[in-house]
Amino acid sequence: MTRPDTTQMTTAGLNLIQQALTIYDANLDLAVCNRRFQEMFDLPDRLVTPGAHFEDTIRFLAERGDYGEVTDLDRFVADRVETARAFEPHYMERTRANGRTISVEGSPLPQGGWVTVYTDISRAKQQEALLAARSEELSDRLVTYSDDLAAANRQLESTIIALEEAKRQASEAEARMRLTTEMVPAHIAHVGPDRRYTYSNRRLSLVMPGSTADPVGLHPADALGDETNAIIAPHLDRAYAGEPSVFEFTHAASSRRIRVALTPDPATGGVYILSMDITEEAQTRAALGQHRRREMAAQLTSGLAHDFSNLLTIILGMQSRLQSMSLPEEAADLIAATLGAARRGGTLLDRIADMTGPREHTPVPTDLPAFLNDLEPLARSVLPDAITLDIRPPDAPRTCLLDPGMLQDSLINLLLNARDAIAGPGRIKLQVTTVQNTWLDVTVSDTGPGFSDHVRSHAFDPFFTTKGGEGSGLGLTMVYNMTKLAGGRVMIDNTDAGGQVTLRLPLREASADETPGFVLLVEDSADLRESIRAMLRADGHQVIEATSATEAQALLHGLPEITAILSDITLEGEATGLDLIDALPARHPPAVLMTSLPPTDPLHAAALERAPVLRKPFQPGALRAALAGGTTP
Repeated sequence: MTRPDTTQMTTAGLNLIQQALTIYDANLDLAVCNRRFQEMFDLPDRLVTPGAHFEDTIRFLAERGDYGEVTDLDRFVADRVETARAFEPHYMERTRANGRTISVEGSPLPQGGWVTVYTDISRAKQQEALLAARSEELSDRLVTYSDDLAAANRQLESTIIALEEAKRQASEAEARMRLTTEMVPAHIAHVGPDRRYTYSNRRLSLVMPGSTADPVGLHPADALGDETNAIIAPHLDRAYAGEPSVFEFTHAASSRRIRVALTPDPATGGVYILSMDITEEAQTRAALGQHRRREMAAQLTSGLAHDFSNLLTIILGMQSRLQSMSLPEEAADLIAATLGAARRGGTLLDRIADMTGPREHTPVPTDLPAFLNDLEPLARSVLPDAITLDIRPPDAPRTCLLDPGMLQDSLINLLLNARDAIAGPGRIKLQVTTVQNTWLDVTVSDTGPGFSDHVRSHAFDPFFTTKGGEGSGLGLTMVYNMTKLAGGRVMIDNTDAGGQVTLRLPLREASADETPGFVLLVEDSADLRESIRAMLRADGHQVIEATSATEAQALLHGLPEITAILSDITLEGEATGLDLIDALPARHPPAVLMTSLPPTDPLHAAALERAPVLRKPFQPGALRAALAGGTTP
């Protein structure tokens, strides 16, 4: 029987690889390359023939413009050759003249020279652009990308089979194929009929941290751990029965999302295994689904929220006026209850806006003791009787500029996490302190087990959770984002008793009330005008009213003593509050716009470009802060 030609088998095996591959010897002469190398760079035959010199190939590509504009060709080529002679491991990415992006990964050989793998990563780069597109377009592209990825998996499976066949045919080809598989960003392995690894590249511990780095000779339970093996075992049983499968699971030790492809090997009775880390892809899918739900919710609620917020503004204004009157004691209790219900309605509208659009940081003068008093019944309602809640009086200025809605949402999240961390009876403490008269520290500590190093390093990662299927992995991420939006930071630590989370916020003591002025109120709803007028007059302002932009412009021309303009965005007639602002002269009184539209509405976004925007419904404190020049809800 004729012995097969080793060189031909090696060439045939290398040509099955989807990446381009070259091997240059110690003299920088080409020893081996595959067909993909010539196709990727469109090289003439003389440069892909063994013996072709590295310098000639670099000069050819530079003259053709593959490296962009080169001012000194000889110097450029000499630098490349000098770098190559160092035989150092290297990895780089570059965009070619044809617009395709490739990665270049080189490894030196023991006898001198190096092996280099070139991979077209243009598709991977396109993924970043997909995230910025509209959700419908992103969904279509994501489906296309998933199809392409599935096709790539099938091609990679074929490559694995080809590599195994080449390994059996010639030992030299086997060694080169092993080098190639080490460069693939996935775990590639083979298990024999006895369910022990017969081959594995060195990617297992990178794809699934905590697993054995070299599993050859081991059973999957010993290499992966009992928990991961329990997930994979049923699929592996079907693969041994001749049924290929592709499935996904969450790796418990690292919380990464893993996709595994199992392919039966009829020749040996074993199974080929391909494992890939698809955590970013899974996060993108989840974020896209959340974005779709937010868009749908925005469409359903924006109209309702607009009318509801106007009604709440009227209620708050009327009740504030009643509160200032001399009424029986029992009436004061009813007024307080009505104001509380209206404020909760406003909070509900804020939560709807949070669900349907991005949050905005809206600090207003906030009474810290009153804020903590309001928080206590909310917190106790979600805590079991076995857990004691200790809210300390704040050691800080009584009134600070804060966003009470964001802070309350953050603290409720932290209190729920502390509750879940305590097994049985325990204690949660909330305290507010100052640091060097610069920061306001809001700290939640518990008597739970505390935070492990792994949890502390990943706590703010989206979708990271220690609660299994019961947690979304977004609670601490939301706390982190809202605190950063306020200009602060979140600190996680352990105490002698348990875990501790601190929100460090800028300390801004609320300033004294501004001097009353002459305010032009532009609002086409009579009920709203009456309510807002009462708030303004309660602060000592004089008020003149208009129902349209045209009427407001006439008053501005006739009354130069006006010190501030407060206008709704949508007004009767064709002109809007935006038109009123645009028509103001270069030197005009400060203006504040009012609206109940959600932040995602185009009119709301356009208003923010012109003036501060006051979200309806609002209370006297928010109106006072807006007119004083602070950030408005």
